[in-house]
Amino acid sequence: MARDQEAVTETRTALAEIAAAQYRSGGMDPAVQLMLSGDPTRYLAEARSLGQAGEQRADSLRTLQQQERALDQRRAEATAKLAELEAVRSTLAQSRQQLQDRLKSAQALLGTLTADDRAQLAAQDERDAEQRATRGTDRLDLGSAPPSSDRAGIALAAALGKLGSPYVYGATGPDAFDCSGLMYWAWRQAGVTLPRTSQAQAFGGRRISLAEAQPGDLVIFFKDMHHVGMYVGGGTVIHAPHPGAQVRYESVSAMPVSAVVRV
Repeated sequence: MARDQEAVTETRTALAEIAAAQYRSGGMDPAVQLMLSGDPTRYLAEARSLGQAGEQRADSLRTLQQQERALDQRRAEATAKLAELEAVRSTLAQSRQQLQDRLKSAQALLGTLTADDRAQLAAQDERDAEQRATRGTDRLDLGSAPPSSDRAGIALAAALGKLGSPYVYGATGPDAFDCSGLMYWAWRQAGVTLPRTSQAQAFGGRRISLAEAQPGDLVIFFKDMHHVGMYVGGGTVIHAPHPGAQVRYESVSAMPVSAVVRV
């Protein structure tokens, strides 16, 4: 709109200068002035110039009209868009206020709970999460693919024997584990010492594709490789998920796979 307004202003200024020049010449029609000049050759030459100047003025007037129409249209469009944006802003403001009101209500309700109530809610949340994660694991079909090696079979059996063990950060068994600690302990039962962390375990063997995975292979998760599980077959891993959880089965697709390693 600003650019259109500038163009309109420039065109109007040019036309105003022409009108001012005519006023200063006394308002006499230029054609009459040429006829009184007494010089036919000059008259014919300047008549052509006069015609060209007239055409230019007419073009300028048409341009001005077009520019003004375009500017009016843009103003109308901008006004409509501003009204639409204002409606959206108002709706967002109302939604934000509703969320703030709900948050205040939830905080007020939380403030009435005792420490025991909060502990019970936290425990229930963990039980619910555990049930969602392990739902259907009693009906898992792990397939019939053999372990990638005899040692992988021993490590797999060791890991499976720890289903239900608690997650404890930094623990390497035999009663509690973190994710890489479970892999470390299970492979130790097979006589293999893995690196301690999941990031190091990602380079503790030969890289293969997920399609090639066999029971006993390590599956490294997330871009920064901060989590690891052991492939058990059927698109499933066994792993120690997080604090408060237990060693359990999980679909390999539940987390983004970064690498698969055959020890």
